[in-house]
Amino acid sequence: MVKHIETPAHAERFEELKRVRAAAIEHARAARTLSQERRRIIDSLLAEGFSQADVARELGVTRQAIQKMMAAG
Repeated sequence: MVKHIETPAHAERFEELKRVRAAAIEHARAARTLSQERRRIIDSLLAEGFSQADVARELGVTRQAIQKMMAAG
């Protein structure tokens, strides 16, 4: 059975759902871009001689977290 939009309130809720969905998609896109940028910066710091521990200390995370970020590529 298919339920149809019955009231203006229902239509408004569906519009809200569409807006939230579009925002979530845009945020996911931005997160991917930022993740790539973060990896690029970490790569450059490591290439300059900083250790994973150095980077981790500055970010307030564990060295293992940095190691996992880099492995995820």
